[in-house]
Amino acid sequence: MSFSDLRFIIASDVLLACFFPLLVLVIGYRYFPTFSFAELRDIISLHPRVNPGYGHFSLQRAYHSFVQYPRLSAAELNQMRATYAALGRANKHIGYKIRYPRKLDRLRDVTELNAVITDAIVELALDEFPSLHDIPTSSTNSTDLGRVRESLKHFVRDWSEEGSQERARIFAPILGVLQMVKAKDRASMKVLVPGCGLGRLAWDISQLGFNTTANELSFFMTLAFRLLLSPKTTASVNEHTLHPYAHWFSHQRSNDSLFRPISFPDVIPRLGPSFRLIEENFMKLSIPSPERNTLSWSRDHKYLDGYDYIITLFFIDTSLDVLATMAHIYNLLRPGGMWINLGPLLWAGGGQAKIELSLEEVLQAAEEIGFIIETEDSGPTARRTVECEYTGDKKAMMRWIYKAEFWVARKSK
Repeated sequence: MSFSDLRFIIASDVLLACFFPLLVLVIGYRYFPTFSFAELRDIISLHPRVNPGYGHFSLQRAYHSFVQYPRLSAAELNQMRATYAALGRANKHIGYKIRYPRKLDRLRDVTELNAVITDAIVELALDEFPSLHDIPTSSTNSTDLGRVRESLKHFVRDWSEEGSQERARIFAPILGVLQMVKAKDRASMKVLVPGCGLGRLAWDISQLGFNTTANELSFFMTLAFRLLLSPKTTASVNEHTLHPYAHWFSHQRSNDSLFRPISFPDVIPRLGPSFRLIEENFMKLSIPSPERNTLSWSRDHKYLDGYDYIITLFFIDTSLDVLATMAHIYNLLRPGGMWINLGPLLWAGGGQAKIELSLEEVLQAAEEIGFIIETEDSGPTARRTVECEYTGDKKAMMRWIYKAEFWVARKSK
């Protein structure tokens, strides 16, 4: 190659075309550090990116969301830094004087600490669901990040000393009804807790001696719950630490309160013959033949001939068709079985719910389905309103209080 040929190549667009992608990568890494190599691969691939379209609460979606927790949180933090940087010079100086940049640094630090928990959830999920190794990446967004954070807050609500007062407030009416059953009779009675979240109520019921099944649709919840259920990841009380309130700066009295750590679990749950977990849509549960015997981790739900109690805590208003849900509760109960409910009526907005009922209409519909509502004025089964919170921050400047309704209904014999 002659000198003139080399000079032509250097001066031509060919060299520019070769180095331009490298320049883009350098700039992108410098200013967008949360940009992942997986995303780069998808961009430069000759084939269009495939979005598997997993369900909102599916195993695959939840897994990828926990995987992406650090990246999604970092992207959100970058936006917060950019918003602060856009302040005028004088106001930015005030922010510096009150150490607001340091506050953002603390958010970064505690997010990394929280990622220790999400990484452990991811590692355990890969161990218990080997098929996750082979699934294609699905897109995740701020909604998925919110679901991850909500599941982390449930560690506080369900499994920490911090959440004990909130639990006591809403568990007491339900446990009070079950404690009416003689201790010697409890082992033969089957209890189902649909929408169990991270499973504390179901676990507490099993500790009373009942044969208890926890049921949850969302793998955002059950993957987190499995962290506590597995001896591989949880072996001692208060083994884990979380900073659950760090992502929401509103209504905070101090930064120390905002970033405070919470230890969990206060007790160690384990699955066994008297405590089972079904990771399935409640509406797909059925009453199978009694000779089937399903244990522990299995997702096959066909092992009961009807439930003696079905407990719905903050559950029925999550249904898009509450009439179908109540009818299914009725069908799953044995004759004479009992439905115990406590919760609000916060229907899904935007026209998602097929029907949105008042409390009066819910109770009327229950009677139309066949339930007999307990009408005692006093005692454990008496109807009443319970003022309570849900994943509340007891040190915040705001409280969201539900006037949840408690009732007991029976299926006719």
